Amino acid sequence: MSDILNGVSALPFQASRTQSTGTEKPTQLINSDAFKVEPSCSAFDHILCFAHLRWNFVYQRPQHLLSRAARQCKVWYVEEPIWQDTLHLEIRSVAENLCVVVPHLPRDIDEQTAIRLQRQLVNQLIDQQQLTNYITWYYTPMAFPFTDHLRPSLVLYDCMDELSAFLGASPQLIEQEQRLLNRADVVFTGGYSLYEAKQKRHPNVYAFPSCIDYDHFAQARLCPSGAGYDDPADQVAIQGPRIGYSGVVDERLDLALLNELAKQQPDWQFILLGPIVKIDPATLPKGPNLHFLGMKNYKELPAYFSHWDVAMMPFAINEATRFISPTKTPEYLAAGLPVVSTPIRDVVRTYGGWDRVVIADSVSAFQQGIESALQKSLGSDDVALDLFLRKQSWDLTWRHMGRILSNQTVPVTV
Repeated sequence: MSDILNGVSALPFQASRTQSTGTEKPTQLINSDAFKVEPSCSAFDHILCFAHLRWNFVYQRPQHLLSRAARQCKVWYVEEPIWQDTLHLEIRSVAENLCVVVPHLPRDIDEQTAIRLQRQLVNQLIDQQQLTNYITWYYTPMAFPFTDHLRPSLVLYDCMDELSAFLGASPQLIEQEQRLLNRADVVFTGGYSLYEAKQKRHPNVYAFPSCIDYDHFAQARLCPSGAGYDDPADQVAIQGPRIGYSGVVDERLDLALLNELAKQQPDWQFILLGPIVKIDPATLPKGPNLHFLGMKNYKELPAYFSHWDVAMMPFAINEATRFISPTKTPEYLAAGLPVVSTPIRDVVRTYGGWDRVVIADSVSAFQQGIESALQKSLGSDDVALDLFLRKQSWDLTWRHMGRILSNQTVPVTV
């Protein structure tokens, strides 16, 4: 393992005022002993979260963190609206102490009316559920126009992506994010590159990069010994070396790279799990060794991973991927898979020094990386890698987050 990984862990990173943030090697400045005790939510009884992702979409950062938060306080996960014929608020329980809230708005209304009606529905939720001691947790700045009147005991912006760089982003997103940053008490980021960007714009920013449910994905390692998972039905007939990807299929993938790899290596089978979003399915590369199997339940992923030979992350290098910190990196590695990735900055700095990770900046390099992984010439530091992965725990991350939030929450006087 290279020295670039020293000091990088699941612990929150927050630079001092004099520290440069231009380094590829973040320095941990928070004493981990301060976070050994379970966080207490006594400072707040409720989390009111505003998200741009559906709860039942790909299981990722919001679901991991808020499911853990719900063990200690009530969580209300407010999704973006659904446009129908009537105005109402749908509330459904998805777990103990965790409810998904979906505003239903009438069709064909203007933007200001939509903001006014969403504000009305949020007020209705707070009144009906008697939310008097809550914090607001934002994943999307676009919720701020209809929530800027609220008086929570703390405002958190958990910035998991640079949403303004995504295809189809609202032209108002940058302005609304600045308004949210002006109001926020605390900012968390989903990676170190995002931290470096937001740290210049807010005095209280912590980096919490992508983590892992290690035991869940480590189950995939049972298969080679004859135990473990059966090959899933839609994958079992795919014969040959399997190179897999799990995640959203959108403008962040380098489809030209994928297409060229499939053409040059017709005996390799490229399997992609995940929904196709924001791009026309007709534009996807096609071939007998390209298999788009659609979205899978989070619980199913170890079964698929256990029958892959190599995991890939063929991300394009563009504005949409400049700040990403893919959750799938540690998930693949915990499943025992070698990983070949394009040079995404947070992947390089956190995982690029491990033997089982190959960073490839061209079609030929990507191909060579897969060939090397198929020959099982990688992974001499697997024991150290496992120890590193076990520390990248969502449980540990939530404990750190919860402690920060509880320490900074200021009760609101009614």
